[in-house]
Amino acid sequence: MEIAILMYDGLTALDAVGPYDVLSRVPGADVKFVAAEPGPKRTENGMLAMTADHVIADVTAPDVLLVPGGFGNRVLLDDAPLLDWIRSVHATSTYTTSVCTGALLLAAAGILDGLEATTHWGQRDRLAELGARPSTQRVVEQGKVLTAAGVSAGIDMALTLVARLVDDELAKAIQLGIEYDPQPPFDCGSPEKAGAELTERLRTRLATEHTAVQAVLAGSR
Repeated sequence: MEIAILMYDGLTALDAVGPYDVLSRVPGADVKFVAAEPGPKRTENGMLAMTADHVIADVTAPDVLLVPGGFGNRVLLDDAPLLDWIRSVHATSTYTTSVCTGALLLAAAGILDGLEATTHWGQRDRLAELGARPSTQRVVEQGKVLTAAGVSAGIDMALTLVARLVDDELAKAIQLGIEYDPQPPFDCGSPEKAGAELTERLRTRLATEHTAVQAVLAGSR
């Protein structure tokens, strides 16, 4: 079972690593980190580099495609070769998935047209502009398309995916193996729970961080 996780500069680490840690435990899984060009891809804050060992041109028919999110993907929303690859892979995939703002890339490729989908709460409006029907759910299944909300929701999506690929028992065993038993210290993990003041404060901060990341990426091109 070939699983391709797309990489690019400016991605969110947990979007990729969380699902990887789940999916790599599926017997027979061959998880590949792929990118337009091989090599290290730095996360949004530049502190961590993750290596893409494979180029997308060489990974043409994975069973599963996973697209993580990150501020860096905004510059890819009109990257014709990448979007063509996503569409081509989706045509033959068993499952096509995204985490956080990875859904924006799926939407830009036309895969989410008219479908219910989820993403990071701060980008629901953008997701709608790209043709999807935004949901507040943590994981949304639409046929073979699975989308996850922000960052940590990728683990939930990956466990759901394992249940679909194999069975519930394996998914449960993996959940136990990674001791995924969330008990957060605060009940504010969504705008609906956090309230308007905290949500708007964080929205402003995210906008500032996004602008800074875009400036760095523009300077590196």
